[in-house]
Amino acid sequence: MDHPLTRDKNPDAAAGPAVRHRWPVGLDALAHGGDYNPEQWPEEVWHEDVRLMREAGVTMVSVGIFSWALLETERGVHDFGWLDRLLDLLHENGIRVDLGTPTVVPPAWFYREHPDALPVTRDGLRHEFGSRGAICHSSPAYHEAAAAITEQLARRYGGHPALALWHVHNEYGVPVSACYCETSAAHFRRWLADRYTTVKELNEAWGTAFWGQSYTRWDDIRPPRLTPTAGNPAQQLDWARFTSDALLENFVRERDILHRLSPGVPVTTNFMTALTQCESLDYWAWGREVDLVANDHYLVAEADRNHVNLAMSADLTRSVAGGRPWLLLEHSTGAVNWQPRNIAKRPGEMARNSLAHVARGSDGAMFFQWRASRSGAEKFHSAMLPHAGTDSRIWREVVTLGADLSALGAVRGSRVVSDAAVLWDWQSWWAQKLEWRPSVELDARDQADRWYTAAYDRHLTVDFAHPEADLAGYPLVLVPALYLATDATSRNLRRYVEDGGTLAVSYFSGIVDAHDAVHPGPHPGALRDVLGLTVEEFAPLRQGERVRLDGPGGALAGDAWSEFVVPRGADTLWTYADGPAAGHPAVTRHALGDGSAWYLSTRLDEPGLADVLARVCADAGLPGRELPRDVEVVERVGTHGRYLFAVNHTGADARVPLPGAGTELLTGAPVTGALDVPAGATRVVHL
Repeated sequence: MDHPLTRDKNPDAAAGPAVRHRWPVGLDALAHGGDYNPEQWPEEVWHEDVRLMREAGVTMVSVGIFSWALLETERGVHDFGWLDRLLDLLHENGIRVDLGTPTVVPPAWFYREHPDALPVTRDGLRHEFGSRGAICHSSPAYHEAAAAITEQLARRYGGHPALALWHVHNEYGVPVSACYCETSAAHFRRWLADRYTTVKELNEAWGTAFWGQSYTRWDDIRPPRLTPTAGNPAQQLDWARFTSDALLENFVRERDILHRLSPGVPVTTNFMTALTQCESLDYWAWGREVDLVANDHYLVAEADRNHVNLAMSADLTRSVAGGRPWLLLEHSTGAVNWQPRNIAKRPGEMARNSLAHVARGSDGAMFFQWRASRSGAEKFHSAMLPHAGTDSRIWREVVTLGADLSALGAVRGSRVVSDAAVLWDWQSWWAQKLEWRPSVELDARDQADRWYTAAYDRHLTVDFAHPEADLAGYPLVLVPALYLATDATSRNLRRYVEDGGTLAVSYFSGIVDAHDAVHPGPHPGALRDVLGLTVEEFAPLRQGERVRLDGPGGALAGDAWSEFVVPRGADTLWTYADGPAAGHPAVTRHALGDGSAWYLSTRLDEPGLADVLARVCADAGLPGRELPRDVEVVERVGTHGRYLFAVNHTGADARVPLPGAGTELLTGAPVTGALDVPAGATRVVHL
């Protein structure tokens, strides 16, 4: 069976119209603005809002995302007058509109008529109305009602002069993705029948001979609800795939209505690609279906160096967009309201966050939300216009950011220059998170964070790529965690190395196939040929236990995991000096064709991973850069030239070498040879 996530050879090939309109209509600048919820305020406030938007340099706002109950007060009873007046007002003031379909919050009347559309948890409890996103995405009643309000909006506003972009739903998968009701069970069975054709084929794929789980009828198959002990892992993995697909079906249904009734206006929805914020969607599949990839990102406020996670999310979003420019549709001016401790951003941090996203491919910086709410669950969430009003630091920084984004308008449409690729597969992550793995410390997201941070600290700009994507052109490919690897992945990575690429793979990769079945033969299964080794046995470490590795340049330290590695063509670089695998290879390098494949069989600490990565980079011909830690330098290239972004996340002034002369766009100053970046500041040079 072909892997369902093989990426298109042509990045523009996707469902939808033959010509993809990928940028908001009439928006000739970088996007600056935020979610605008005027229904929370008297209409006289709207005129003040629009005046202040113009002062802040706002170019686009998102409208109507949570407004279904106001637009359709009872089934088939509509009130569009307030939205008519609002869109006219915004248009009169030159502000473009990202118009939402409000299908993330069906009205109370809908649940009065269809209480079975409320989602059911894995242990059988049904959610109640009173929050957001309480939706069974398999509900035919929801499908019908969502399509009806979307069609009403498209017919009424599809040609409105303010309309720049359609915004379907809101943050699919957050806070509810899966529903375990009987309607979802029937939908799951239809999905399985399309995938496997026969029950016999499903039994083989799921390995149901184990524990006597074989099926003879489709009707016997249920969602993976609560079971006495670990459930069938292949069933749970397919359920995760089905959940992502079921939500995507709903997006596509609304998108197609909008394409039909409002041709020429692009359609998006807001992703949450940060691996800390949404785990339930396969964004490789979703990225092919939207016209413009848009993302919401919220800092983990208490985390040390949370700007690294920001960079990682931005790089992942750009990669989901196929390298095209994307749009930061939401982030925060200051504190959010839903983390354990909602730490306020320091002076200058909001602008630095915003421009770091632009550096990594976003053609704008938008926020949740425009005016801080007085009521509701998010009244303590920061906003562009805070409770403190215009005599506040946040407001002054918002106005300054608007001017800065205006000065960077020429950047729009340019693309980021990358140095390397990181392989990531949501389906592999889902599989690795299931029960009864060899260690609780086998955390794919943790490994991705560690390896991305190591690359960031070497000042590498990375793309993310699906394991079956074309990797030609990348001198280096990093694989921090790839528990699930298909035969197509095996062939792809071998071809990449033989053609001259440098590959670095972490432990517990290549172990199972698409059905979570162990590949035949010794571990690491799908990757043993390209790595030139086998693993006789896993050797997890006790909590707190560390192992020493001896090799070139001195000893390294690892924890959590080790393996009994047997070289089958690979050269041993570091050897376990102690621990359960003492005397066995720990880090290897396999010369294959014109390239090489490295393997790291333990979780190295930060200095150890940095040491090995430096050697891998040298092998790939990627020299180190003389830059201070936490000063990130990213380049975008477009029809108007090259743009070098330097973002200083430190408390000290920094000097960044330049590959030529140019103009610093935020100050207008000419620069040559080197660029001075003040502490906490961002500078952008048009080279």
